[in-house]
Amino acid sequence: MKYISTRGDKTERGFSDILLEGLAPDGGLYLPTHYPKVARSTLAQWRGLPYNELAFEVLSLFIDDIPAADLRAIVDKTYTPAVFGTREITPLKTLQPGLHLEALSNGPTLAFKDMAMQLLGNLFEYELARRGETLNILGATSGDTGSAAEYAMRGKQGVRVFMLSPKGRMSPFQQAQMFSLQDANIHNIAIEGVFDDCQDIVKATSNDLEFKRRHKIGTVNSINWARLLAQVVYYFAGYFQATRSDDEQVSFAVPSGNFGNICAGHVARMMGLPVKHLVLATNENRVLDEFFRTGAYRPRGSAETFETSSPSMDISKASNFERFVFDLLGRDGERTREMFKAQLEKQGFFQLSPAEFECISAYGFVSGHSTHADRLATIRQTWEQNGVMIDTHTADGLKVAREFIEPSVPMIVLETALPAKFAETIVEALGREPDRPAALQGIEALPKRFRVMPADAAAVKTYITENT
Repeated sequence: MKYISTRGDKTERGFSDILLEGLAPDGGLYLPTHYPKVARSTLAQWRGLPYNELAFEVLSLFIDDIPAADLRAIVDKTYTPAVFGTREITPLKTLQPGLHLEALSNGPTLAFKDMAMQLLGNLFEYELARRGETLNILGATSGDTGSAAEYAMRGKQGVRVFMLSPKGRMSPFQQAQMFSLQDANIHNIAIEGVFDDCQDIVKATSNDLEFKRRHKIGTVNSINWARLLAQVVYYFAGYFQATRSDDEQVSFAVPSGNFGNICAGHVARMMGLPVKHLVLATNENRVLDEFFRTGAYRPRGSAETFETSSPSMDISKASNFERFVFDLLGRDGERTREMFKAQLEKQGFFQLSPAEFECISAYGFVSGHSTHADRLATIRQTWEQNGVMIDTHTADGLKVAREFIEPSVPMIVLETALPAKFAETIVEALGREPDRPAALQGIEALPKRFRVMPADAAAVKTYITENT
């Protein structure tokens, strides 16, 4: 299996090369040259496999330059009850017949990002040891990616992490999870701006090829294909838990900010998983919802990006979105480059043609959005009717999921985090504090270690140079 760029560079690269690279040299994102097809007979063979064995089967279709025995060892080390709390790893919880939550937040940082980041940390350590190299990871987070990456990489040989986050825009719990880490290889940088400013700095630094190569810069954001690939696995796991036969269809509802989580669902569907709809749910930052309803992609500026009670989705420039558009355009790299490089940078938006817009339905996408009032109502309803406490982002997904439920098609809502990470809104909705693991009691009071910096790529590059 080889990988190419979404922007027309047809140089084919192996998985281990793109694992350490992040963005392609032309500024595009990596995708496989083709999606391997999973036959119904293969689905039948996979049904009932433990999560680690299912992960090995899925990953093996995309990774052929790591010996199978080594890949199996990495996967077995990653997906264990000790790390994720349950034997099922991603257990399904039924709210009502045909409506389920898939638990993805039982890892060390209580967010779905752990599902991929734990694997990525082990893959990085393996590949760097194999090459005798080091890697400086530069990432941006709106809340959960940062802590998941740092917990996965802390103490890892040959890896340093430089994580950018928007100053004052995360929940106190999210901030404490990151800033309280004292490991020497972890560097937290609070950027005076919004998440999109952080993301722009990561992309600008990755596009400085000389700096990137000299300082061995890699990424853990979902622009890294390996991270997105790991997320494909739990779509298969959710499907098998919600169905009894391989002829059934399901739909997935996915809270969406950077488009990585739902893009993994797109990949699973392209592989042949029987997914009827991918239900994209946004918060008040409705850029993606607007696109799927109108065909216009119009990211907002920092001043127009709302600060909401589902802060990990306070994003208007969705990094992974380019991967889907590349597929939507028939994998036309030049057209994709024109839209994202020329039109988006010059005009601030692009518009699909009527024929291109009509093609969206063939990929199963539908969309909706949620507000703070919706969030509170959904959290309250789910607690009162089901005795289940959900976080704010999962509430966005569940609210929109209910708009697209169909008889005989199970709807699986991807849980994105545990309520403990967003206590203020849970108290507003339910009048009580959410439970939190004993190990994380009082985390907000721990000493913090971080640097505040302006939204300036040059300043960040100087900091990286001084600390490598």
